[in-house]
Amino acid sequence: MRVVDFEKIIKRAWENYDASRSIISVTDISAKVSTNHVFRVKLENDDMVIAKLSYFGKYEHFVEDHTLINALANNLNTPYDGFLARSLMKGNSLYTYQYSRNKLNAWVVFYNPIDVQQRLPKVLNEFQIRRLGQEVAKFHKACFKLKNILPDWSKTMAIDIEHLLKILHSEEGRFEHRMHIDNIRQQCDLLFQNMDALSANNLPAIPVFVDWNIGNFSVDTDLNFYSRWDYDWFRMSSRIMDFYFFSRVCSSIGDRTSFSYLIDPIMEERFLWFLEEYHQVYPLSQVEVLFMKEAYRFFILNYVIKNGRYFFHEIYASRLQQEAHTVYFPELDQKFDADKILQRLNL
Repeated sequence: MRVVDFEKIIKRAWENYDASRSIISVTDISAKVSTNHVFRVKLENDDMVIAKLSYFGKYEHFVEDHTLINALANNLNTPYDGFLARSLMKGNSLYTYQYSRNKLNAWVVFYNPIDVQQRLPKVLNEFQIRRLGQEVAKFHKACFKLKNILPDWSKTMAIDIEHLLKILHSEEGRFEHRMHIDNIRQQCDLLFQNMDALSANNLPAIPVFVDWNIGNFSVDTDLNFYSRWDYDWFRMSSRIMDFYFFSRVCSSIGDRTSFSYLIDPIMEERFLWFLEEYHQVYPLSQVEVLFMKEAYRFFILNYVIKNGRYFFHEIYASRLQQEAHTVYFPELDQKFDADKILQRLNL
């Protein structure tokens, strides 16, 4: 197992940013179910910043994502002008630090701390679910308005899935997925075929954060969005990409430390409450409802199969990947019922 001196990297990154202010302490505040690394950095004179360190993926994608997020944060109007944590700038540019030593490549970005009000309860009632549907629709509308002024992006669903198929040809990929290579290829083919049939690539791309676990954002006393700080799965894509995690937030099971990624929450009555309210504020199309199935398929292929062992600790990654083949994919056709949603929304 690789031993990484995270504190040393954080200190080098900060010294390169502003050597005039010394670091007093670096405290790990990372989530324990994930391999991500987040630190609270206390500076002299009681100043504080948050450091995010990553050594997975590509540095160029890391910079691209945070550049997009910062542009979004700086351009959102009231009531979302203070919703997103902002990254530190140096001069006129977003500051990131790339560390490369002894075959380790890692990169760091610093955030200003963001205020937190209240978290949603682990299990929501009907009123809270309906308010959440309204609020998400308003936030998505605000993001849509900015889509034409944001910087360019390179990541697409097709590129991510093509990368997964390329991994299956590598020695490492053949070993990791040795029991399920044919099934993974079949699911990738289904995704491409169904997206073509829906012309899903023509759906507007907006900033989406994908992972909306209740530990990633806070609300005020009226259940309006107040702050959001976790950006690990950020991408430019259809707004539907956010819906699976909101179905989990609305679920009767609620937030859990031991979790799976079943399709069931999307078909719960509780999520239909959410969709009813969302649709009243920011109407969905028939194609977008049909695309929910493929957005879920992509989520499993990309975040569980392709990147699971980087995003989750090994004990979670192995179980989730096994469940993908034994439960998630087999139950997708059995349980997803687009007609039920379309009828509920009068589409």
